[in-house]
Amino acid sequence: MEIAAEATELRPSPSQKPPRPPRKRHRGVLKYPVVRQLIRFTGVGIVCTASSLAIYAVLRPLIDPQLANAVALIVTSLMNTALNRRLTFKITGKKKRTQDHLSGVLVIAIALIITGGSLGVLHLLRPEATVTEELWTTTLSGFVATAVRFTLLRHWIFRRARHV
Repeated sequence: MEIAAEATELRPSPSQKPPRPPRKRHRGVLKYPVVRQLIRFTGVGIVCTASSLAIYAVLRPLIDPQLANAVALIVTSLMNTALNRRLTFKITGKKKRTQDHLSGVLVIAIALIITGGSLGVLHLLRPEATVTEELWTTTLSGFVATAVRFTLLRHWIFRRARHV
């Protein structure tokens, strides 16, 4: 009888959840959630920027620079929102996923205005600009667009997860 009693004590009842592991304690600047988010956001940004530049470089000889820029940004926008949702802001599950992606499209539109505007200024000042100059222009203006994007993601789209 004792063996049966001991066995039942070891098994949690179906209504009990297993205990959660203790939360990690961060030290130094990593104790601030925004710093951890910026680090993860930067990693996602590097992957998405490299993808966007590669798509632009492949498309640019075939189509207009504005269209190549738009296609590159749109193609990488879904990947970017999904990665930031999961990795940067630690949001999992399907709840509000569609809404998050629709809001992400609006943020990408703002990035498109910033980077497309910079290409427009470049071609206004240098109509004979090379693809390399266009890539530098979109990269530099992409840094501005990235700062705007992080701010909008953190304070608008994913504000429910600002402290992770």
